[in-house]
Amino acid sequence: MRKCGCKTEAAFSMAEAMIATVVLGVAAAGVLLPFASGAAVRAEGMRRTLAAKLAADLMEQIINTPYNQIVATYDGYTEPQGSVKDATGAVFTDSAYSSFSRDASCVEVYVDQQTGTGAPVFIQATVRVYYRGNEIASVVRLIGDRDEFDTFDSLSAQSS
Repeated sequence: MRKCGCKTEAAFSMAEAMIATVVLGVAAAGVLLPFASGAAVRAEGMRRTLAAKLAADLMEQIINTPYNQIVATYDGYTEPQGSVKDATGAVFTDSAYSSFSRDASCVEVYVDQQTGTGAPVFIQATVRVYYRGNEIASVVRLIGDRDEFDTFDSLSAQSS
C-alpha cells in the first residue's frame, strides 16, 4: 500500500548546492592565488630590470662625456616621468617607459690618497631611477680624469 502516492527522487537540496559552490570557490581561489601573486612579482622584476638598464645607460653616457664637461652637463640632470630619453636624446615612446623618471648628480671629490691641494681628479656620479616617484634603482660610480692618469703613468714610467 502506498501512503501518499509520491515518488521519492534523489536530488541535491538548495543548501547542499550552495555549500558545494562555496567549497569549489575556496578551492579555486587557493589554486589561482599563487598565479596572481606570481604575475605581480614578475611585473616588479621587469620594472627593476628596466630601471637598472636605464641607470646603466645614463651612467654610460656620463662616462663617455669628456671629463671636464661631466659636472657642468650632468650635475642636477633630470628627466621627468614619461620623458626618459635614449642615448640619441629621443624620448622613449614605448608605454613601458611612461612611469619612469631619472636624475643624476656629479660632484668632484678627493680620495684619501690626494693631498687636497690640487684639483680633484675624481668625480662621483650618481644616477637614480624612479618608478611612479619611488626610487627603484641607483648606480654610483667614481670617474677618474683620464688625462691625469696618463700623467701619473708617464711619471711612474720615467722613474723606473
